[in-house]
Amino acid sequence: GMQRCGSAPCPGFRMREVASMYLSTVAVFLVVLVVALQGTAPRESPFPYKVPLDPQGLLELSWNVSYPLRAVHFQVLLKEPKFGLLFGMSDRGEFENADLAVLWSDGRNSYFGDAWSDEKGQLHMDSQQDYELLGAHQAPEGLYLLFRRAFSTCDPKDYVIEDGTVHLIYGILEQPVRSLLAINTSAVPRGLQRVQLLKPNVSVPELPADTRTMLITAPDVVIPSQETTYWCYTVELPENFPKHHIVMYEPVITAGNEALVHHMEVFQCAAELRRVPRYSGPCDTKMKPAQLNACRHVLAAWAMGAQAFYYPEEAGLAFGGPGSSRYLRLEVHYHNPLVLQGRRDSSGIRLYYTGSLRRYDAGILELGLVYTPVMAIPPGEAEFLLSGYCTDKCTELALPPAGIRIFASQLHTHLAGTRVVTVLAREGRARRVVNADTHYSPHFQ
Repeated sequence: GMQRCGSAPCPGFRMREVASMYLSTVAVFLVVLVVALQGTAPRESPFPYKVPLDPQGLLELSWNVSYPLRAVHFQVLLKEPKFGLLFGMSDRGEFENADLAVLWSDGRNSYFGDAWSDEKGQLHMDSQQDYELLGAHQAPEGLYLLFRRAFSTCDPKDYVIEDGTVHLIYGILEQPVRSLLAINTSAVPRGLQRVQLLKPNVSVPELPADTRTMLITAPDVVIPSQETTYWCYTVELPENFPKHHIVMYEPVITAGNEALVHHMEVFQCAAELRRVPRYSGPCDTKMKPAQLNACRHVLAAWAMGAQAFYYPEEAGLAFGGPGSSRYLRLEVHYHNPLVLQGRRDSSGIRLYYTGSLRRYDAGILELGLVYTPVMAIPPGEAEFLLSGYCTDKCTELALPPAGIRIFASQLHTHLAGTRVVTVLAREGRARRVVNADTHYSPHFQ
């Protein structure tokens, strides 16, 4: 029969279908999407974080975080809307036991709802609707869908959004479906994207008046037609370049390649190296000069989904000056799962630096485990915990008596890592968690 949603009548569901979805009440919280096709331009909404979901970049996610509301606002742009979208989160990017927002169309009407999938990947409407639809509008570039989700909903079927990595999953509905239950999640084009949804709320410091910039990009690289490429490019600082402080850096990505540039780093070479030959090419070929292996001191690192990085006002990362190398190495990781051919790229990193040195030199401390056979995971383990300690003997020698101030942290493992935590201990007791990620992936650092 006809059920009324607010003041507008809902489309008539066949009673049998409704009963199978959840008693007849389900029609009440099926939000009917009336997409105004006359195309009002989106009000400029501040979504500071942006990432492509799929390798072609047909789905583009932007989001913002409200800590007072403890909620995330999502905006998905569907450049080719087709018949709907699955979007959500799961423990490690699986489509089983996932928490999903679903937009679907039966060819006449469009519907939006909060759903979950069971261990077989079958979708079910959630009895508690926690993905809240805020709006949808058609624009020249595609369909914008706006919705919001609280970090934690107290719904056992919902994913808890917490610090660290979040595995986002997406699926594209290419045919109309008569109901949510009719969607076969294993048959739709689908994939996953890893992001850090909860960005730290760090205020942006003022840049000094004498800030200069240096653009470090590998010019006109033809991205190889293979899934993974690490591209190396060498850069030379000017002769007698005095000591400067890097105060900020940001990614510079060639338009259209946002889905291909996975991460980028700028390294400084070891001071002992007299000369480093010029090189632009894959990092893993025989052609690469051996000297580049001694260019490992990190000056800047960016990964997909990240914003510009600012040093705190009182510190900067030193480069240049006597006793430091004039040679830098840019490394760009291209992730090209569709094996696209002939794509040209000139992406890289822009450094912002100043000659007015700040009070403190920032440094990068690497801690955890050295690579040894002792770290081997015994066979047959479902999970295995490895711990590395930076002991008081070590910190006493390496750190100044007044100690250090930690203002940023990045976790790192190789392919077997699934969770990482860094803990600060004093007098043998754990005092603070510096950084933790319970959904960690080595593919997104």
